[in-house]
Amino acid sequence: MSYVTPGKEYSRDSRYIGTRITADGRDGFPIEPGRYRLVVSRACPWASRAVIVRRLLGLEEALPMAIAGPVHDERSWSFDLDPGGRDPVLGIERLQEAYLARDPGYDRGITVPAIVDVPTGKVVTNDFPQITIDLSLQWRAHHRAGAPELYPPVLRPEIDAVNDVVYRDVNNGVYRAGFAGSQEAYTAAYERLFARLDWISARLTRSRYLVGDRITEADVRLFTTLVRFDAVYHGHFKCNRHKLAEMPVLWAYARDLFQTPGFGDTVDFDHIKRHYYLVHQDINPTGIVPAGPELSGWRTAHGRACLGGRPFGDGTAPGPVAAGERVPDLSH
Repeated sequence: MSYVTPGKEYSRDSRYIGTRITADGRDGFPIEPGRYRLVVSRACPWASRAVIVRRLLGLEEALPMAIAGPVHDERSWSFDLDPGGRDPVLGIERLQEAYLARDPGYDRGITVPAIVDVPTGKVVTNDFPQITIDLSLQWRAHHRAGAPELYPPVLRPEIDAVNDVVYRDVNNGVYRAGFAGSQEAYTAAYERLFARLDWISARLTRSRYLVGDRITEADVRLFTTLVRFDAVYHGHFKCNRHKLAEMPVLWAYARDLFQTPGFGDTVDFDHIKRHYYLVHQDINPTGIVPAGPELSGWRTAHGRACLGGRPFGDGTAPGPVAAGERVPDLSH
């Protein structure tokens, strides 16, 4: 598979399936606990948003999760982590099957996260920005007691504004650098990325979190890029002005979130590295997966509590990770 178009800048295909699962069932898919299956890969930053939000809100039982392996080919994500290489609920080997069940002529990206309707085996949506918002707003009746409000009404305009620039320059910005097909395209993406990281760093000098005094959807979206930065984006995508560990404010902020229940306990660095270094063969043709970086720093003191704030607002931390969803300890 090729991710780089010589001479061109990278342009993400953003044609997602926009069907929504809502409390009123307006699109034909009402909220029903156990009816749907959230398909993710721990390697993918877009899917990791949904994994974190689902855990913070306590939706593990209402929205069961299927975890695809970290490596895929042109036929899509596969369930090679499961016995027999099939998802035990959907009975399929590849996520592609659920997309084609919905549309036999489907010709867009077969992406995670995706939510599949179990009774029909068809994908309902892969609209990753909307999925996490709907988990907060549409699935509210099934949130755990003490679930945080990640998208509070009073903060939504500011959250949306921050998310917009962070997506453009950081979340997607690392890909625009890594998949650039020309020096000019790479340089432009590189400069935008680090200018935005400097802007974020200045913002976080004054505030523990991106918007308001608690964790919001904005922090989730930034975290999933930052946690991959030194492991893959710095070297593999040539985003190498500084490592995250060399940017003091962002590094402390990322460690603060990593050490917060619901964040670091969803991260699998082995899956992350294997995905990027093995799948992107046009960038890393040898398929060598680097041994580093050293990960113990993620557990060191971050010193951010002095800025105040309440991580979960009026809510509480999620409980232990559900059985079957634990990730390897950093020592492994």
